Amino acid sequence: MTLTSLSDSKRQHPTPAFDMIVFGGTGDLAMRKLMPSLMHRDIDGRLHPASRIVGIGRSPIGNEGFAKRVEESCRNVIGPAFTEQSWAIFVRRLHYIALNGSKRNDYGVLRDFLDDSASAPSGTSVTSTDQTLDASAVRVFYLATDPDLFGPISENLGQADLVTPESRVVLEKPIGHDLASSRAVNDAVGAVFGENQIFRIDHYLGKEAVQNLLALRFANALFEPVWNARGVDHIQITVAETLGVERHLLQLLCLTTMEPPSEFEPDAIRDEKRKVLRALRPFTMTEV
Repeated sequence: MTLTSLSDSKRQHPTPAFDMIVFGGTGDLAMRKLMPSLMHRDIDGRLHPASRIVGIGRSPIGNEGFAKRVEESCRNVIGPAFTEQSWAIFVRRLHYIALNGSKRNDYGVLRDFLDDSASAPSGTSVTSTDQTLDASAVRVFYLATDPDLFGPISENLGQADLVTPESRVVLEKPIGHDLASSRAVNDAVGAVFGENQIFRIDHYLGKEAVQNLLALRFANALFEPVWNARGVDHIQITVAETLGVERHLLQLLCLTTMEPPSEFEPDAIRDEKRKVLRALRPFTMTEV
């Protein structure tokens, strides 16, 4: 009888190596959503063995303290799929750096950590703990913070020469609290990152009910041919929940009424949503 380890049987490494740097790494979003999701991907063999996950926070908890928090969260969220073997693999990816995202002088320690790989000659690799990271690895800066920090963090990353052509920045909604603040955030981030490097995330759209709506719209042979102005008199969206829905209603409206995109790619879907928003007739409170 031959025992095959998880690393031998399931880990196909379909993604390139990356560094994911999570600002707000000890916060609720990171612990309840992001870290368990990353571990799920690791269990499925979707993470390159050299990929690293770096938590950024103000608390001086160190690598061990960060790992304990991530372990507790992943055990609770993942359930039976969490095993000592899978955790032993995932925990080797985890690192923690204490810094204040709004203070430019704090970024030296992050630059030193990332330069361990970035300083390697082209085509070579360097070793971090027991992992090997190629010098051209993607850097993903995930901003799981208050939106007021999106601009300052991006600016500080740029000033610290941490943004490369292979870098990405992820902005977790909400992005501002009104039109003016949203524009200010996008302008500040856009001054450092190109639009093709910016990923705006609304994790609400990953919920099963929302995904089912897409299937109903575009994959159901009965509904798809008649889902148009000729076959539908009107649509009512009922908000039955009391928490967590209020900032996503326009997204649901777009998914319900947009035309089928030419392809199911982010830019194509975004373009169809924009057509819906441009076609809306604004209502005043008096009219409502």
